[in-house]
Amino acid sequence: MVEAILERSRQLKQDLTDFVLDAEGELAEALEAYAAANARKDRYDAVQQEIVIDTFITEGQVGDKTPIDLFIESQPELTKSDRQLLNSWKRSFIGLFTITKILPDGLELMNWLTAKQYTVKPNNERTLQEMSRWKEGEILLTRIAPVTDDYWTFSCAYTLMGKLGKPKLAVAIGNFKDNHRKHLYSDAPDLLAEAWQSVANYHQEFIDFFGNEEVTMPGYQLNKKVAEFQEILTQQRLKAAGVDESKSLSELAEEAGVGDEEIEAAAKEAGADSQAISQILADKSKTKMVAPKVELPADLKKAEQVTAISHPRWGQMFLPTYTKFVELLEAEDWRSQEGAEKLVKYYLENATINTFIWQKLARQYPKQLEKVLQTVLERPQFKLDSDLEPLLQEYNKPIEPELPEIASVPIHLHNLFEEAFVEVNKSSSKTKGGSKKKTGFGLKK
Repeated sequence: MVEAILERSRQLKQDLTDFVLDAEGELAEALEAYAAANARKDRYDAVQQEIVIDTFITEGQVGDKTPIDLFIESQPELTKSDRQLLNSWKRSFIGLFTITKILPDGLELMNWLTAKQYTVKPNNERTLQEMSRWKEGEILLTRIAPVTDDYWTFSCAYTLMGKLGKPKLAVAIGNFKDNHRKHLYSDAPDLLAEAWQSVANYHQEFIDFFGNEEVTMPGYQLNKKVAEFQEILTQQRLKAAGVDESKSLSELAEEAGVGDEEIEAAAKEAGADSQAISQILADKSKTKMVAPKVELPADLKKAEQVTAISHPRWGQMFLPTYTKFVELLEAEDWRSQEGAEKLVKYYLENATINTFIWQKLARQYPKQLEKVLQTVLERPQFKLDSDLEPLLQEYNKPIEPELPEIASVPIHLHNLFEEAFVEVNKSSSKTKGGSKKKTGFGLKK
């Protein structure tokens, strides 16, 4: 029975894929546009190409329909069970999985992004043969698709990464976020909703502390204010977690069942006892998500001016050149401003200057910004109202916000990142080399 269902899933998937790849007209145009928009510029090998096509098949849109909808409409002979199976593939998703158990006919996998477990059975002989060389603990990047309520199958090709230590795994997870940001918590909508809510909560906390969603001050001063802000956030979260602040760090740690080394590591990373307590107790609390530490990037601490901007969806932005850009737009002759054209191009090309910043400037200085862009781009017919959004897309800036770094992360990922950071720092102190940078989501090389 299982073999028959898997074989049918293989046949249907092949027919569906052929239908999409052989299509003409709107479907072909939609695939081409999707592939162009989602192709990774740093790496576009056969596996990546297959992932993009497979994702389009299950998530793409052709008008108000998906490729799966169009395929079902074109195949009236499909049985009810065939249609149910095809529609279930709309729940297919990409993940970074660890092999927790090898079965005679499949695998037990855990999605590292959400800690959810899956039984996965390959539906082709080739993958079954390749599985004979796989080992528990190895990491897989792939997409899986449901077959029944009890098990899934591989939806496309995969990348086997082997066994990864905590630092390399943290880097891999950080890379996953960079490359598949829209699919971080595809199989856990509750985590995704909580992560987005944490961004909105942070925005309100930012306004409560700074009095505005936008503040500008010297880097050293902003660094002090951000540290104060972090301390207040920590105290609020300790209180919400029911932590008894009258007890010492060691008493709380003893109650939590952690050792001196973990206390020391957490305190070193957090920079304050109360923050260390918060991190240590996170394991013992019922909280599913943990907010990352808020801090000013090191290269901005000595900046002449830094503008901090918060948004309930776009998150936290620290911009050392925002006031210069505003001065450029307010000047009678913007070209008289030193480095004006270079700054405009930087704002277009740099990924940290997101669509929200451009929209904000466009609302405040519409005529000036339009003239500046007409000149810099050498497009005299450029119209801000109709051409700004296509321009930002041309420079690979997402029009809709993606989950920002300030968003809370699942507790199991937070713990992994902390442990990886400690390991890297231990290794770096021995070799006197530079350590990796810890972000809200993973480690960066």
